[in-house]
Amino acid sequence: MSLTNLNRRHLLAGSAAIAGLGLLPRTAFAQGAPIKIGTLTPLTGSGGPSGPVMVKAVKAVADEVNAAGGVLGRKVEIVSEDDQTNPDAGVRAARKLIDVDKVSAIVGTWASAVTTAVAPLCWDSKTFLATVSGADSITLLPHQGYLVRTQPNTTLQGRKFGEFAVEQGGKKVFFLTPQTPFAKSQFDNITAAVEKAGGKTGTLIYDDKKPAYRTEIDEALRFDPDTVILGGYTADTSVMVKDLFRAGFKGRKIAFAYSVNQQMLTGIQPEVVEDIFTIAPSTAEGSKAYERLAKLIGVASLDPYTCQVYDQINLILMAIAIGGSDTGTAIKDNIRKVAQAAGGAKVDNALDGLKAIAAKQPVDYDGASGPCDFTDIGDISDAKFRYEQVKGGKLSLVKIA
Repeated sequence: MSLTNLNRRHLLAGSAAIAGLGLLPRTAFAQGAPIKIGTLTPLTGSGGPSGPVMVKAVKAVADEVNAAGGVLGRKVEIVSEDDQTNPDAGVRAARKLIDVDKVSAIVGTWASAVTTAVAPLCWDSKTFLATVSGADSITLLPHQGYLVRTQPNTTLQGRKFGEFAVEQGGKKVFFLTPQTPFAKSQFDNITAAVEKAGGKTGTLIYDDKKPAYRTEIDEALRFDPDTVILGGYTADTSVMVKDLFRAGFKGRKIAFAYSVNQQMLTGIQPEVVEDIFTIAPSTAEGSKAYERLAKLIGVASLDPYTCQVYDQINLILMAIAIGGSDTGTAIKDNIRKVAQAAGGAKVDNALDGLKAIAAKQPVDYDGASGPCDFTDIGDISDAKFRYEQVKGGKLSLVKIA
């Protein structure tokens, strides 16, 4: 054997050994099959304001991990699709991710209707799905463990809306909402909280594509509410608050934070939106993970969905590493081992987690959205909520509790 061939053999053997440790530089693992993860977020439609920054967070984590050698010596590749905040479009995009791109996992589904539509495609193909949708029905689907969500379910969210309405003095609370997978559960849990305090509730489901809602507003006002809870998305809520203002409603208004966001506020006269309260699952603001993510993507104030999808990709990459495989089944079988291992090393990012896993240490991840501990059916165990109020055209923090 020539000296040249001998040196080549030693070089290849050494590269293979390093690849097994997942420490090769980016150019060295280009020949191996990449680990593909899909993002399925609303880049357009009602959820359009949320989706792009969610994708940015996922790609930033992948870039960071790839720069450190990837996972299992392989590059992480992110394939992004737009669900258009529409179940039909979501199904088409999910089929592409599963059948064409062959992703191991899909992260970031936002609208509950989209998640409900694509979840069966995922468990049938053994593709892991991580979602930020809140409808109770999602984790009651027969997903066989191929689904977790980082968003508190509607039972918890509805109760928080009802309790906050009561806390603000609400005794007659009216819920205006489009038809969504979580509308009934939301109303039932609002009602339970309000009736517990001796109050009454009413509700009306409306068409979220209408250009005006004066008829619906007139019907709601016949209930003589002191509090109106708005359950829609940004587009229809924008119209709804204008019609409430024109109708002279002077009571409290409470909405989802994803609908009454800063982008919406800049397009509406300040007096129309003044004093509206918003509620959202809280980020873990001030935590190391939150600060790390903010620096990573250059966004000072992070929304809950971006924090949640950041946690989802970190957990999935660590689950792949500890399972030694990038299959959806390996992710399913190992995600709780990195999310909530008793006595595990506390980590807040995939890089530190991958190092701990390589050292055969158990890990317990706490992320930018908070502790990511999951129940048997895939729900997040607990969460804090953020309450804000519009003051002078801007959102002002009321409390985190």
